[in-house]
Amino acid sequence: MRILVVDDHSIVRDGLALLLERVEGLKIVGSVGNGEEAVEAARQLVPDVTLMDLVLPTLNGIDATRRIVQDQPQARVVILSGSKSAEHVFRALRAGACGYVLKAAVAAELVVAIQEAAAGRQFVSPAIDGIFVAGVTPGPIPKSGFESLSVRERDVLKGIVGGNTSAQIGKALFLSPKTIDSYRARIMVKLGVTSRGELVSLTLKHELPTA
Repeated sequence: MRILVVDDHSIVRDGLALLLERVEGLKIVGSVGNGEEAVEAARQLVPDVTLMDLVLPTLNGIDATRRIVQDQPQARVVILSGSKSAEHVFRALRAGACGYVLKAAVAAELVVAIQEAAAGRQFVSPAIDGIFVAGVTPGPIPKSGFESLSVRERDVLKGIVGGNTSAQIGKALFLSPKTIDSYRARIMVKLGVTSRGELVSLTLKHELPTA
């Protein structure tokens, strides 16, 4: 079983490679450190399973997973993350991942997840499967408020989280401050918050960075 490892920390990639290649039948065929590289490596190497971190430079793990699965519908991606957030789990599965394993899990759990993914089945760490009814993935998976944002709304949100004023954001996006305020109000409705502080806090908690 051919495995591609994606993580922005080389020591983690090396550790996973050492761990997994001790398991009979598993072979590491590639190891990359950012989302863009992951998409390209998956295209070139066509691994049986891609083991994907969520927080990555250039392109986050969820968006990289989405691109890989769109490019190769047969691709199997297992997310390996430290986040227990239902937001991240649901978004990863919506993007096409067939597994989600916590970094705190034991090695045997990761191996099982890889084997299940290769067989076309879903696996979610038992420590977080309580977010599903009776341990079963709901269908359809609930859509995230962040996923409903348009590209322009995401640009505005990025500016808000960066501490910029409406005037500064508007100048960068070639829009009036009043238009930026309208976008902010729309974003707050979509995300269910009532203040700028809540908006920033929610975003920092749930939204994955993308450089």
